[in-house]
Amino acid sequence: MSFSDCFAATYAEARAKFLNAAAVAGLDAESHAHPMLGRDGEALAMDVVREGTREAASLLLITSGCHGVEGLCGSGVQVALLRDAAWHAVLRDSGVAVLYVHALNPYGFSWLRRVTHEGVDLNRNFHDFSKPLPANPGYEELAHALVPATWPPPAEAQASLYRYAATHGERALQTLITSGQYTHPLGLFFGGVNPTWSNVTLRHVLQEHGRRCRRLGWIDLHTGLGPSGHGERIFACRDDASALARARAWWGADVTSIYDGSSTSALLSGLMWTAADQECAQAEYTGIALEYGTVPVVEVIDALRGDHWLEIHPQAEAAQGAAIKRRVRDAFYTDTDDWKQRIVEQAFEASRQAVRGLTA
Repeated sequence: MSFSDCFAATYAEARAKFLNAAAVAGLDAESHAHPMLGRDGEALAMDVVREGTREAASLLLITSGCHGVEGLCGSGVQVALLRDAAWHAVLRDSGVAVLYVHALNPYGFSWLRRVTHEGVDLNRNFHDFSKPLPANPGYEELAHALVPATWPPPAEAQASLYRYAATHGERALQTLITSGQYTHPLGLFFGGVNPTWSNVTLRHVLQEHGRRCRRLGWIDLHTGLGPSGHGERIFACRDDASALARARAWWGADVTSIYDGSSTSALLSGLMWTAADQECAQAEYTGIALEYGTVPVVEVIDALRGDHWLEIHPQAEAAQGAAIKRRVRDAFYTDTDDWKQRIVEQAFEASRQAVRGLTA
């Protein structure tokens, strides 16, 4: 079976396919309207579809678009699941309910940005903002080299990054760039100084749908790290040995962790999945980020650097802006049938494993 038709070229097309697939499956959608419009003037929303009763003891979240443009992949997976009769049969037999949350960050999805309309990385935004935010002195040191005054970046900006990597190691450079920073609102991986619209809205969804279950699973769909087409299963819970053991029992011993350095992802701050424990405290929570590889991480970072430069310089020539946007899209989405097939097959496997885990 080919899954290519489940994917879309734009947010508007992806949303239409998602809502249609839900309707054909006999499922209702609730839409949380976003306050801004999309790139083509379309309405934006975080759309939520529940399959299964509100009284289900076990609930599985499958979410897309935390990082905007990554929704091109995640939405395709959600549509493929909604269109699959065998998947619906698995759910009926198991009694597990599923909550499909489409486009956690619809603004970034539509505008082909990783950040929200506030300029914030949603997966660095889950903090208690009444307390001091994490410091990132390494980012302070390289901020102007990462988002330089001109694009393409001048030689001296590149040299600063190379020197840091040569001195401290490439992993250290990745960590300072990606772990989250809270002092440069126009910079990379900015975590914000207040909860974003997506943060608040997702919490409302968890409160509405997640406070009756006893067991809660979560598969959050991402792209941009690792070998092309490979779905790394990254532990997505607080640093808890029993939760990690449970995740590996569900999804396999190759589940990686940002806490022990086994993941391609650096140790991050302000993580979105902390909301599961906060809003659904009655439930035993187990989750992963399913992170699909696209292009080498250096290319991903450079694509984001260009995108942030473009946001600061909207007067850039149209051809240059279009090239930057194409590069961002290609950094987080591989538009080939083979890549899409591999993505969906791995997501189906992980979803079935989660259902088995939730019913064990």
